[in-house]
Amino acid sequence: MSAQARLSARQDQSAPLLAAFEAWLAANRVRVSSKAPLGEALKYIAKYWNGLCLFLTDGRIETDNNTVERTIRPIALNRKNALFAGHDAGATNWGVIASLIETCKLNAVDPHAYLTNTLTAIVNGHKQSNIDALLPWNYNGSCRKGNNHEHHRNQGHA
Repeated sequence: MSAQARLSARQDQSAPLLAAFEAWLAANRVRVSSKAPLGEALKYIAKYWNGLCLFLTDGRIETDNNTVERTIRPIALNRKNALFAGHDAGATNWGVIASLIETCKLNAVDPHAYLTNTLTAIVNGHKQSNIDALLPWNYNGSCRKGNNHEHHRNQGHA
């Protein structure tokens, strides 16, 4: 569906619903204490109303945030798991590794191959001045997801 078709459908279907919701929001904000949990929630919605309605005028904007939620879910789970790391240094290290793994996934790099090859490169004397070459988005494309076997064959490992 084209962006223009999405906009038309949104204008026809979503705009009336948002207009009704905006009227309900205005009527109920004055009835509820702004310090009550419901009042705080209604205040929050009103504060970000323009952002909420942006999808009506820009067909590129998704109507939900499911893609983002799926992407950050593993990060949130890792953050909760890090509470049991034992001490602050362990939690910090856990955070670094979790960030590297998620960055690998975002860049279509196999995390296991990346960590194995990167740690091997460091142990074998990779120059600190060339550390940028080891970042996931600069990582050798031959180790990208689905190509690990080819990489190992090329390196004489398989």
